[in-house]
Amino acid sequence: MKLQTQIPLHKRTENLIDYRSKIFLLGSCFVENIGQKLAYFKFQSHQNPFGILFHPKAIETLVFRAIDDKKYVANDIFFHNEQWHCYDAHSQMSNSSKEMMLANLNMQLDLTKQQLKEASHVVLTLGTAWVYKHHTSNFAVANCHKVSQQNFKKELLSVKEITESLQTLMHKIKGVNAAATVIFTVSPIRHIKDGFVENTQSKAHLIAAIHALLANKSESGNFYFSSYELMMDELRDYRFYAEDMLHPNATAINYIWEKFQKVWMSEDALETMVEVDSIQKGMSHQAFNPNSEAHSKFLAQLQRRKETLHAKFKHMTF
Repeated sequence: MKLQTQIPLHKRTENLIDYRSKIFLLGSCFVENIGQKLAYFKFQSHQNPFGILFHPKAIETLVFRAIDDKKYVANDIFFHNEQWHCYDAHSQMSNSSKEMMLANLNMQLDLTKQQLKEASHVVLTLGTAWVYKHHTSNFAVANCHKVSQQNFKKELLSVKEITESLQTLMHKIKGVNAAATVIFTVSPIRHIKDGFVENTQSKAHLIAAIHALLANKSESGNFYFSSYELMMDELRDYRFYAEDMLHPNATAINYIWEKFQKVWMSEDALETMVEVDSIQKGMSHQAFNPNSEAHSKFLAQLQRRKETLHAKFKHMTF
């Protein structure tokens, strides 16, 4: 008896991720989930230097400023609720010091450019097609920073607008790194504050735009991973959601991560991940008697295993 419909996923035959790959992730909350998994398994990965970016225009702004070396200056930030903020960045970048705020923004711009130039894989996760445009500049901000909503106009990006944004984004990335493999995903997290129908419309625009982009033969080397479809179809049950009933819980994240592994990870990488996982669990093990000879031998063996992996992959430290 088959009790679940399943999304057909096929193992990639080229451009697979291994431990020599460099992975750069940008976008919505789901980037954080996948990024944490990559970090746990000791891949060479970096994520969201400006914090979570929910919509494609915010990602586009970061990539363009980074590649064009357009540094932030005093006029690009503002003071609100006792902190300095930037409309292009998440509130985690905000700072009570104006100088530190600008320094951090520009440091992360440099990091973004470096990662884009060196990445073997770029993962872009789109969360919403809804944007807030500042009345003065008519510019879609990445974050409102709790500024009064009277200062913004809420708009739904059209499929055409998103497709064009992604096309210019891809052109910019490929201009500095033609060999990069770009993996698109749509975040399975529901933005119910926009409204139930509005959230569905938003996700539909994102999915339609991505596939319009991928249908263009000139965009070869770009791919779509069905994280949204996995959550909506294979995991269509509230037991796979966190308490807010909006975010995937740990079980759902692990499930989608396993699917991602099957599609994108090389066989060698999968074998190494088993060893990394074993070491990570060994490091978190709480000894019943930490002064015992048995525990000392366990720690010595664990250290040898870590050194073996480090000798093979220099970036890998525990």
